[in-house]
Amino acid sequence: MKKYVLIYNPVAGDAKFKSRLDEVVEYLQVSDGIVLPFRTRYKEDIRPFIRQIKEIGADGLIVSGGDGTVHQVINAMLTEDVDMPVGIIPSGTCNDFSSHVSFDKNLSRCLSAVTGGQWRMVDVGKVNEEYFLNVASAGLLTSVAHSVDTSLKNTVGRLAYYFKGLGQLPNFRSLHVKITADGQEIEGDILLFLVMNSGIVGSFPSLAPAARIDDGKLDLLIINKCSISELMGLFISMFSGRHILSKHIRNLQAKELYIECDEPVDSDLDGEQGPLLPLAISTFTKKLKVFQLP
Repeated sequence: MKKYVLIYNPVAGDAKFKSRLDEVVEYLQVSDGIVLPFRTRYKEDIRPFIRQIKEIGADGLIVSGGDGTVHQVINAMLTEDVDMPVGIIPSGTCNDFSSHVSFDKNLSRCLSAVTGGQWRMVDVGKVNEEYFLNVASAGLLTSVAHSVDTSLKNTVGRLAYYFKGLGQLPNFRSLHVKITADGQEIEGDILLFLVMNSGIVGSFPSLAPAARIDDGKLDLLIINKCSISELMGLFISMFSGRHILSKHIRNLQAKELYIECDEPVDSDLDGEQGPLLPLAISTFTKKLKVFQLP
């Protein structure tokens, strides 16, 4: 009989996952498994629990929540040196990394990946002293996830981020940054930068068409300073991947990056508030085990 740990965020997304716990238990029991569930109450309670399960041992860890919950679990696992495959049941407003690895909101499909026992090694990024699984960013729109009202997110989903972001546009000014990417220096006025592991961010499906989660590199996307009308055109082209051809976009791959700004600016890591710039970003190649569908 296999043992699984389930960490779930009861208020993620539409907050309905908790009503499906019995389905999870039944599925795993029928598959000759048992599950130890843990309900998160606040960010700081995940790491002590992860530290305890290191002593218990398990065949896999299942996370139900959005990108932020996955971010917290992955940081706790890597910090506490817990080595076990991770499965994701996406239940947040945005579920970018899980979308990239083909986990969707079909509960049985997600659990079949876990009980199937097949996993792959994926890269993980690190910013200063904190890990990220999908994206590190700063600039326009990156603080939206921290400021959107929870009830609004639960009501209209990811549209809440778009509505909030549109309200920032008239008052946002560019940032002057210096970026060193594997020795190459880039300096100028920008609106936004994204350092991505997968190519999916904010539910945009193809922000970095060349991104791979096991290639040992991160994909840097920079939106240079431009007018609001040009920016709106860029956002529209992002849904099809045509934004890469724009003169306002710069895209490259690197293993190590250092990003400076001439003013204090908050960063965002997987939808969670990150450290102030400057950021020292590195890639840890094939650092984490993630379950995959048979």
